[in-house]
Amino acid sequence: MDKEAVAAILDEIALLLELKGENPFKSRAYSNAARTVEALPGDLAAMARAGRLTHLPGIGDAIRAKLTELLETGRLPYYERLRSEFPPGIFELLAIPGLGPRKLRALYSELGVDSPDSLERACLDGRVADLKGFGATTQAKLLEGIARHRQNRGFFRLGDVMATAATIRATIREWPEVSQVDFAGEFRRGCEILREISFVASSRAPDAVLNLFCSLPGTTVIAREAAAAKVTLRDGLPCALHVTTDAGYPFRLLWMTGGDGHLRGLARIAAQRGAELTPDGLAPTPQGPLHSEADVYAHLGLARIPPELREDQGEIEAALGHDLPRLIEWTDLRGTFHNHTTASDGSDSLEQMAAAARDLGMEYLGIADHSHSSAQARGLDEVRLLAQVRQIRALNDASDDLRLLAGSEVDILKDGTLDFPDDILAQLDYAVASIHSHFGLDEDAMTRRIIRAAENPHVTMLGHLTGRLLLERPPYAVDAGRVIDACAATGTWIEINANPRRLDMDWRLWRRARDRGVIAAINPDAHSQRQLAYLRIGVGIARKGWLRKSDVANTRPLPELLEMLAAKRRKFSPASAPDKSRG
Repeated sequence: MDKEAVAAILDEIALLLELKGENPFKSRAYSNAARTVEALPGDLAAMARAGRLTHLPGIGDAIRAKLTELLETGRLPYYERLRSEFPPGIFELLAIPGLGPRKLRALYSELGVDSPDSLERACLDGRVADLKGFGATTQAKLLEGIARHRQNRGFFRLGDVMATAATIRATIREWPEVSQVDFAGEFRRGCEILREISFVASSRAPDAVLNLFCSLPGTTVIAREAAAAKVTLRDGLPCALHVTTDAGYPFRLLWMTGGDGHLRGLARIAAQRGAELTPDGLAPTPQGPLHSEADVYAHLGLARIPPELREDQGEIEAALGHDLPRLIEWTDLRGTFHNHTTASDGSDSLEQMAAAARDLGMEYLGIADHSHSSAQARGLDEVRLLAQVRQIRALNDASDDLRLLAGSEVDILKDGTLDFPDDILAQLDYAVASIHSHFGLDEDAMTRRIIRAAENPHVTMLGHLTGRLLLERPPYAVDAGRVIDACAATGTWIEINANPRRLDMDWRLWRRARDRGVIAAINPDAHSQRQLAYLRIGVGIARKGWLRKSDVANTRPLPELLEMLAAKRRKFSPASAPDKSRG
């Protein structure tokens, strides 16, 4: 188990103890232990095997023993017993925005609230508003949170299911009855939110393959047909498998990948050629075999359209006009910019993040810890920031295989000014300007706020443009088109925040930004070494946004990148401004 998973269990134990009304010091001890685990450098399991958990600050013998048991066995009976004392609905309540441990304990102990439904009833009859510490405003916000939670029920984030999907595909590939297998549906198209993961396989023994699929550990069968089956996994995620013949495989894979508008477009092209495209093939049957999706597209007079583009966004017209972009690949990336360390709210040190970047073969790694207004993230003040800059420069002097870049994720304040003055920002290699407060501004005020930040010559890129948290928090009101135009005018980049909870800026906006000349920066917003892997998800979003290698800053080799980082400052420096005193 990684640090994040262990910390999450410790946090949940703290919550459950609080709900039980246990000694608050005991609950706080587990919460403190979670923070200690998150901040530990290195691999937690390796530390346990080496016996290096004996003197961790804030962790006593009892918690240390449970921590060791969890790491050695992958289970913690104490935690499982604690969970069993509460109704399952109590855990669903944790997903409702604005409902922290203290409020949840009061609702549970005073009103018997143990599920979203019972919370809604208590709100509708006014009992929540009458509860000490709540009131009418909190009650109204909880009702909004319940509605949002229900709206998101049954949906899953792409990044949360990728490991599961890869494991299932690898398992299916090992079955001797299977000739070919691949992802399909929303997952294959790289959609940021999906309702299921699905696969297409070819086999001469479909019944045997579907029997194996329905017998996967932890699955519950929802439906079973002659050529398909759907199950749910332990976490409630639906999973479907479609089985066909080798000859039918490219057609079934194409059809089950979708999207619907894309398939309608292909059907029109086929009809214009006197044919009908179906999930099982083309009628009349082509003279020669079609072995792949590329063969099917070619038979229709089209280049193969990458799955990420199959969204009825003009991709068929582009294919007909030989104007499909050559999309960015994961291997095109040479580095990244938006990453955090233990100096703010990251869980790994500067040196550890650098080591992870080396392991990934990066040429450069940018460090952008929070600025001081983000107090909840232990943001850096000017003194700490400049000390970190000196540390980065010293590490660069001692290294010849990785360049560390000194940056900051600087807060955009309510009026659009920045959390650091220009003379401090001028000492950095770059700056990521982001919003972390005052989300409730109206659209015009929020848009002007962001544009003012983009106009600062020291702001290299805008971070997580709309502030959305997928399935948790909607984007704040902002006119993204106006911001894109401002970034095009000022030479400000916009990031693709590859954290699976964000994936912001939305892929639907990127084609416009690209055509306006706005440069993208694919950033993992990594708070640990492991999260640098989010870059792969970010590349998928860039591909859905029709981005090419040349559209992304962090595909550049280091010398060219350093020139790009300096370009905006040079453009808006006083020396480059026209002399208005001359005729």
